[in-house]
Amino acid sequence: MPETPAPAPAPAHRLVPSPAGRTHLVEQGRGPLVLLVHGFPESWYCWRHQLPALAAAGYRAVAVDVRGYGRSSRPTAVDAYRMLDLVADNVAVVEALGEDSAVVVGHDWGATIAATSALTRPDVFRAVGLLSVPYSPPGGGRPSEVFARMGGDEEFYVSYFQRPGRAEAEIEPDVRGWLAGFYAALSADPKSAPGAPDPHFVGRGGTLRERFPAGPLPAWLDEGDLDFLAGEFERTGMTGALNRYRNMDRDWADLAGHEGAPIRQPSLFIGGALDASLAWLADAVEAYPRTLPGLLGSHILDGCGHFVQQERPEETNRILVDWLAALPD
Repeated sequence: MPETPAPAPAPAHRLVPSPAGRTHLVEQGRGPLVLLVHGFPESWYCWRHQLPALAAAGYRAVAVDVRGYGRSSRPTAVDAYRMLDLVADNVAVVEALGEDSAVVVGHDWGATIAATSALTRPDVFRAVGLLSVPYSPPGGGRPSEVFARMGGDEEFYVSYFQRPGRAEAEIEPDVRGWLAGFYAALSADPKSAPGAPDPHFVGRGGTLRERFPAGPLPAWLDEGDLDFLAGEFERTGMTGALNRYRNMDRDWADLAGHEGAPIRQPSLFIGGALDASLAWLADAVEAYPRTLPGLLGSHILDGCGHFVQQERPEETNRILVDWLAALPD
């Protein structure tokens, strides 16, 4: 009889040195390194369904807390959260784990961090997977001006987050309640009432929270999950996480030398059909033949919102494992 494969080791928490000071990570499994990068407002925990699945498939899965989150360092300077600093943190994690290269996979802001890591450090990141946010090459108009035009008579949420202290004043008095509403607003369920105002925009003098849907948590998020996520932000505050939005103009300048550049490594995209990001960035998806010439798969999950790997963990895991298996050695 064939031998039964040994079970993957349990997830292990580690702190490793990085340019920010330290990066907290959770790793599981042995094999080629797959680095998992979360978005806003999340943590390594958003990959809780992928860590065991990737480990069981023969990979060393590592989910980080991005600087400003969780147990990773939280520099005080706003400009310490520019994109190239986050790329440097990813490189430092790979080196600290004794590896020469990795596949990098990101969700939401993590997708942009992963894409920029692959673009600027192809010597380290041999393939890139993007969840929810499509790749758009650097360039175009100054981000703060582009987002200001998107709001019209209202204010786009990115612009709202860019002013230091304002979003913190909304969120921090009730982190748990705010997160519950935010997660629900960007998920496929619960549905907003017909005609409800768009939760991605803020009325003049208003807040984001007043546009979040009322009702139960989305099906993918239970009370224990919310307790963990809220506990992290109650301990750290929101500023480190929000500082990512406050560096978009700096990123635009820092990456000007890569304007229009494609990512040539093997790549993957997974999005939710009900995610507003796909509507805003439809042109980016259509441009993939030029911008992601190494694309091995683009998957749009019907009936899925923004949090694809948590809303559809089994489907996401299958797509990721199949893609990883198809990568060249």
